[in-house]
Amino acid sequence: MIQSYKKSPKLATSYDAILIGSGIGCLCTGALLSKTGKKVLLLERHYTAGGFTHVFKRKGFEWDVGIHYIGEVQRPNSVLRKLFDYVSDKQLHWDDMGDVYDRIILGEKHYDFVKGVDNFKSQMIKYFPDEKLAINKYVDLIFSTNKAASKFYMDKALPKFISTFLGSYMRKKYLKFSDRTTYDVLSELTNNQTLIKVLCGQYGDYGLPPKQSSFAMHASVAKHYMQGGSVPAKGSSQILKTIEKVIEKSGGTILVRADVDKIIVDNNKAKGVRMTDGNHFYADTIISGTGVFNTFENLLPSDVIYRHKLNEKLKKVNPSVGYGCLYIGLNGSPQDLKLPKTNFWIYPEDLDHDSCVERFLDDNNAEFPLVYISFPASKFSDWSERYPGKSTIDIITMIPYEAFAKWDGTKWKKRGEDYEIKKEEFAQRLLKHLYKQLPQLKGSVEYYEFSTPLTAEHFSNYKQGSLYGIDHNPNRFQQKFLKPKTPVKGLYLTGQDIVTAGVGAALFSGLITAGAITGINFIKRIFNE
Repeated sequence: MIQSYKKSPKLATSYDAILIGSGIGCLCTGALLSKTGKKVLLLERHYTAGGFTHVFKRKGFEWDVGIHYIGEVQRPNSVLRKLFDYVSDKQLHWDDMGDVYDRIILGEKHYDFVKGVDNFKSQMIKYFPDEKLAINKYVDLIFSTNKAASKFYMDKALPKFISTFLGSYMRKKYLKFSDRTTYDVLSELTNNQTLIKVLCGQYGDYGLPPKQSSFAMHASVAKHYMQGGSVPAKGSSQILKTIEKVIEKSGGTILVRADVDKIIVDNNKAKGVRMTDGNHFYADTIISGTGVFNTFENLLPSDVIYRHKLNEKLKKVNPSVGYGCLYIGLNGSPQDLKLPKTNFWIYPEDLDHDSCVERFLDDNNAEFPLVYISFPASKFSDWSERYPGKSTIDIITMIPYEAFAKWDGTKWKKRGEDYEIKKEEFAQRLLKHLYKQLPQLKGSVEYYEFSTPLTAEHFSNYKQGSLYGIDHNPNRFQQKFLKPKTPVKGLYLTGQDIVTAGVGAALFSGLITAGAITGINFIKRIFNE
């Protein structure tokens, strides 16, 4: 049972590990450590646990904050499915989204991404019959890149002395892909700019358009969904509910409203954490899942930051894109409203992705560079049992932090009338996109709420409300400090900053972190169960 720190719960006198944050990286790390008999304490600063896996409710509706679809979990023997099964004691089940998981919309034309590698290629070739060779080469390259990734990420968990000798070899092949931009790689396969634009139609899943993003990041997302998309059966809250039980079995605890002020470091050894109310918790292992910016800038003592030049390391990476999300509640079941399961990715047709982003950053009144629409009410098989006669929709777009920076320092829900007016302007613009695609929804919207980068920063604690932690440009993959083990003994990192964007990657980060802490080959253990 998740407890509130504010209610002074009865806690164990000691823990083997303390984890700061309760996102999927910390949940996975905590569960894996619990499986080895460790007793862990997860400290979550907000009133709800789960990070981007949590849900929230308003006016009789429920929305997912970060899980809009997950790939590779419908295949029982995939690494991701095996890992989810392991950390949830096989209590987490999945609803398949169907044959078409993403629809890329350019103006009046649309292009469907169909589940299954051969199906995907066949569909793309139907759209672009003269590009058969390029499409086949593209898919082969996606798989080659991901095959090279295993050694790259394995190196992150190795002890320093082993990595010193083997690290360059293990990273070399993957860096050949990650050092290049998505656009550079695709431009070698085809001159068809529309095809490139379509193939990059999921760039919102990692936040950078093709001329800025690392091809390795693009390849990771493209492969991740090529076998289709799924959502947790009975709602995304099941992720926390099932993993929490595994942590509790070993005497572990998850606390909410538990705000950590500093990591206690003595003689370059992490000893525990100091809470904002002055209380201390101690453990030999401290794990931060709050992102490298928050960990290195805010949680460590200043003398530790400067001794290890962590502030200099942070200059080599950038916070990822900010975003806004419109959460919509509607009267009517998904069937009555004819809501699809397929995600919509809507783009302007006049410019390439990068030019659209540049235009919007120069003028926020310009056309949105992307609009993503998800239909969670249609994706969950039991939705109508839980919320009869109701439906929900999420609409996400890129929003630079600067657009709302003038309200920085104000409190959530108390930012003033001007802030609310600006939010409403963005909300109405996004509703127009929804009605253009699904005009039958006019008159069915009962409630909506728009979140800004300030909202995201408040809840996720990511710098400037960055959706994906740090940017996934080529330079990011060259940074050797983005790994679980830090220069401070006993202090480890987990979460998407040490792997890549998304829930699946953040889950995998927990595997890497737990392996770095224990020296256990969890992949072998998971597949031998």
